[in-house]
Amino acid sequence: MNTTTLPGTAALHDTPSAFEADEGHPAHTAEASASKGVSELGPELGVAGFLMLLGALVVFDSIRLGAGWADDGPQSGYFPFYIGLMLLASSGVVLFKALACWMNRATADGGTSLLNRTFVGRDELQLVMAMLVPATLYVVAMGFVGLYVSSVVLIAWFMRRHGRFGWPLSAMVSIGVPLTVFVVFERWFLVPLPKGPIEAMLGF
Repeated sequence: MNTTTLPGTAALHDTPSAFEADEGHPAHTAEASASKGVSELGPELGVAGFLMLLGALVVFDSIRLGAGWADDGPQSGYFPFYIGLMLLASSGVVLFKALACWMNRATADGGTSLLNRTFVGRDELQLVMAMLVPATLYVVAMGFVGLYVSSVVLIAWFMRRHGRFGWPLSAMVSIGVPLTVFVVFERWFLVPLPKGPIEAMLGF
C-alpha cells in the first residue's frame, strides 16, 4: 500500500513545541521566578554560617566551664558542649551542601539550583521591608526621643501610609494610644517606660 507523507509533517512531529520544551526543563521556570526575588542560596549560607558560629561559641564556652565528668556528676558545660557539637555539625552539613550546590550550579532534584529557586519574591520582600524598616527606626529612635514620641510617629505613619486614613483620625489614634499607655503604666501600675527630652521638659 502506497502511503504519502505531506511535506513538513515529519518535521512537525519531530520538533517539540515551545510548551513541551519548557515543560521538560523546570530550570527555565525556576530561573524566571528567581529573577523576580531573592534566591535560596544567600539565606542558606547566611543562616548556616550564623548557626555554625553560634555552635562554636557554645562549644568554646562549655570547654571553659568544664565539659567533662566530675566526681559528683557532669560539669556545668557537659550538656551544652554536646548540644553545641550537634548544632555545629548539622549547620556544617547545610553549609557544605549549599556551597557544593553553588559550585556545581545544580542539585540532584531535576537540576534546579539554589541560585534559581526563589526564597522570597520581590512583592513579598517589599511587604516585609515596609514593616521591618519602620519598626527598626522605631526601636532606634526610642533610645533618643523615648517610647511615647516614637509611638506617635510610628502609628501616624502606618495609618497614613498603609491605612490611608485622614489626618484627624490618624492624629487622634497616634496620640491617644501612647497617652493611654502612659496613664496605664506610669500612673496606675507605676512602671516607668523609656522617655525622652520632651517628657523631661514636661516634668515627667
